[in-house]
Amino acid sequence: MKVIVAIDSFKGSLTSLQAGNAVKDAICRLHDDAEVLVKPLADGGEGTVEALAETSNAYMVETEVHGPLMKPVTAKYCILNDTNTAVIEMASASGITLISSDERNPLETTTYGVGEIIKDAIKRGCRRFIIGIGGSATNDGGTGMLTALGYEFLDKNNTPIVLGAKGLQNLHSINMDKVLPELKDCHFNIACDVTNPLCGKDGCSAVYGPQKGATTDMIKDMDTWLENYSKIAKTISSKADKDYAGAGAAGGLGFAFLSFTNAVLKSGIKIILEETNMENAIKTADIVVTGEGRLDSQTVMGKAPIGVAKLAKKYGKKVIAFSGCVTDDAEVCNEHGIDAFFPILRGVTTLEEALDTDNAYKNLSATAYQVFRLLI
Repeated sequence: MKVIVAIDSFKGSLTSLQAGNAVKDAICRLHDDAEVLVKPLADGGEGTVEALAETSNAYMVETEVHGPLMKPVTAKYCILNDTNTAVIEMASASGITLISSDERNPLETTTYGVGEIIKDAIKRGCRRFIIGIGGSATNDGGTGMLTALGYEFLDKNNTPIVLGAKGLQNLHSINMDKVLPELKDCHFNIACDVTNPLCGKDGCSAVYGPQKGATTDMIKDMDTWLENYSKIAKTISSKADKDYAGAGAAGGLGFAFLSFTNAVLKSGIKIILEETNMENAIKTADIVVTGEGRLDSQTVMGKAPIGVAKLAKKYGKKVIAFSGCVTDDAEVCNEHGIDAFFPILRGVTTLEEALDTDNAYKNLSATAYQVFRLLI
């Protein structure tokens, strides 16, 4: 029997690799000749770097960059040696979790640190990038990132505007004379699962601004400034399209990538499935195992387990899912490729006990053992 195990992390408890190995251990206890292949899994958001770093030929990198408010932070990313690909989560440099709720202010926060990570990876020889852009604290249209890469955003006096969304109110022109020359050889796969345009009622300022600390007046101002920014960008880049689905992702970072780099926006899980060559592995499997920390009706909205399940169903494979907990509405997952799912908690417990790594590993392995007794 060949089993492919591709489980997303159980946040706060098990990494993707740990969860996969828990299932593998259970199967091998039953049948030591079983072929069990554990594949790293993520959906392009938090945990993507760690998941892909767990592949056989990758390594982690730490670099000090400027955070959302230009204070030093240590950002981590990984490099996949086989393809010389840098895997980056923008939230490691410009994420909302890096600042307190009192510090949230999109007029001030910047994506500058994201550009610094990219620059660091370029210096290490990377020309291919996978970047997850969820969880941002910013609404600067990606101008901070581009500034770090050599773009100059200037006011009417040819003076660089200040960082953060507030600088955009004075934007008059964009200069590309000092752009990092290697950037033209770089290709970016941007993990993006939102479809918001840059501006308007569905734009980044209106939809995501409030959670980043924006007031009603700030939202109106930022939307106006981003509209002007898009017009100026269009004069130097034919790719600048403020209405492109996903342009408003991460406070306009999607727009910056699309307009000024060789970038494509893709579903996060699609990128990960392609990067891990999941389809070829699933083709020859007898059973596919997936899962995540919590299965509910939101799981079917582009999350990793459903991506795996859909791929498995393309080849008529049975799909089993394990989860820390499931909700009453989780049965919708059965309509999207998961044949059966199983919560792993085996008794009444506190949340702290349930999230303990050792406990979670034992619970997952024990549940998988019982399930596979029926299959092996």
